[in-house]
Amino acid sequence: MDPDGQRLRLWPPGSVFCIEEGSVTDVSDKPVAQADETPAVQMRGITKKFGSVVANDAVDLEVHKGEILALLGENGSGKTTLMDALCGLYFPDAGQILIDGKPATISSPKDAFGYGIGMIHQHFKLVDVFTMVENVVLGLDQPGKLDLKAAADKITQIANTYGFDVDPYQKVYDMSVSQKQTAEILKLLYRGADILILDEPTAVLTPQEADKLFAVLRNMRDDGKAIIIITHKLREVLDISDRVAILRKGKHVADLVTKDTNEQEMTDLMVGHKVQLNINRPTPANPQPRIEVRGLTVKSADGIAKLDNVSFTANSGEVLGIAGISGSGQKELLEAIAGLQPVTSGTITYIEDGGRREELVGRNPRDISAMGIALSFVPEDRLGMGLVANMDITDNMMLRSYRQGSGPFADRKSPRSLAEQVVSELEVQTSGIGAPVRRMSGGNVQKVLVGREISSHPTVLLTAYAVRGLDINSSYTIYDLINKQKEQGVAVVYVGEDLDVLIALSDRILVLCDGKVSGIVDGRTADKNEVGMMMTELHEEGGAKDGAEL
Repeated sequence: MDPDGQRLRLWPPGSVFCIEEGSVTDVSDKPVAQADETPAVQMRGITKKFGSVVANDAVDLEVHKGEILALLGENGSGKTTLMDALCGLYFPDAGQILIDGKPATISSPKDAFGYGIGMIHQHFKLVDVFTMVENVVLGLDQPGKLDLKAAADKITQIANTYGFDVDPYQKVYDMSVSQKQTAEILKLLYRGADILILDEPTAVLTPQEADKLFAVLRNMRDDGKAIIIITHKLREVLDISDRVAILRKGKHVADLVTKDTNEQEMTDLMVGHKVQLNINRPTPANPQPRIEVRGLTVKSADGIAKLDNVSFTANSGEVLGIAGISGSGQKELLEAIAGLQPVTSGTITYIEDGGRREELVGRNPRDISAMGIALSFVPEDRLGMGLVANMDITDNMMLRSYRQGSGPFADRKSPRSLAEQVVSELEVQTSGIGAPVRRMSGGNVQKVLVGREISSHPTVLLTAYAVRGLDINSSYTIYDLINKQKEQGVAVVYVGEDLDVLIALSDRILVLCDGKVSGIVDGRTADKNEVGMMMTELHEEGGAKDGAEL
């Protein structure tokens, strides 16, 4: 912004200029696009309302060809709504969209495809039993007989152009998470997309996979693609983007050149005030074994081992981090401890302060609660397992307390008070505690779930991706809550996808690979790249590393 509050126009990345006596002269060694070149996308005065809630308030945004733009903002700031308007899922109430300088009417995803716009969502939209090439051509309106070989050849050509490593005939169910993401990107490129939107593209990737993705994105940028990334990982923003656009409470508040900013400035602009970006990791005080897992094996209904002979101990007053690529058994591990997953073999033992031991295998959550064990679980599936979408916040708080009390009617006063407390302390963006949680953004839904589970004063807290979808400010609030639980002697098991955070928060890290223990490392001495390698291949046959005890 200039002193008069006007938004300054940004020159394209990579340009070098000489400024003298108010004039600007291009002195770049190589030809660059001029500052007045037509943006690939211009969004002017975009406004979108949902009832009384203004999701986007006269937002201006532009992205150029050959540029990677990072779109940042807190939960509920309007990022996803704005991108949904660009890719045709919502139609703006006011404003205008221009593609290559020409007005565009985008009322459906099909319209967006017609303008070369495509979006890769967090949850992939692939048919598991189909091959990559079948998924890529699925839904295309092509004359004549479908030629899968020609389509596969075209996919291979695109992949070679940008640096993808693909097998067009590989089945989706045999793909890793990064390979599925590659298939989604290739679907868009095959259809001729020149403007790509990626929502949290590295959410479940290892550091090595993220580096490969960034290399591909840079190649696509250099080929003239316009790329928009929605992410909460500020280190990745600094690594991959050319420019940053920041939304706050539905308004566009800042445009920044990435090389001229830092994590602190971006966070302060998102939140609107100074935010501390430090994860406090207090030293465990008198940790004692709380949950002891030995030889745990869990198989799916079709006999596939999801967990294979897993053993470890979670201590009181400690954060035990669980690292692994998606599908390595993290979900099954937490659900088995919580009594939600049948166990094929092995033991899960709860150890009380006095040394008394209680076996949890074969017990359901109600049995575990009846034993006097205060166990809280934040599941990966927020609205499928954690909360009821059509219920309001108060009723979702009651899911934990409706059995309490001796009268014929459920107590609503205490859950209502708790709902108001969670909304206030975690800054949940909602039209009111009486609104259905399905109307809230994913990050705000997560705040309600985490707040409810922590408020029950557990002795064991199991969290699966507790900050997934949360903005940076809310994430640090959750980290602080987890550390407070730790200081109160709670045994915290934290499944995370951001290795930087996992290493900074955890006292020990259990690494899973294909359902087996690849190793257990000390969080204070762990190396991010080493942990990333352990997530993709077994080390020392599951033995502990760096002297960490099982």
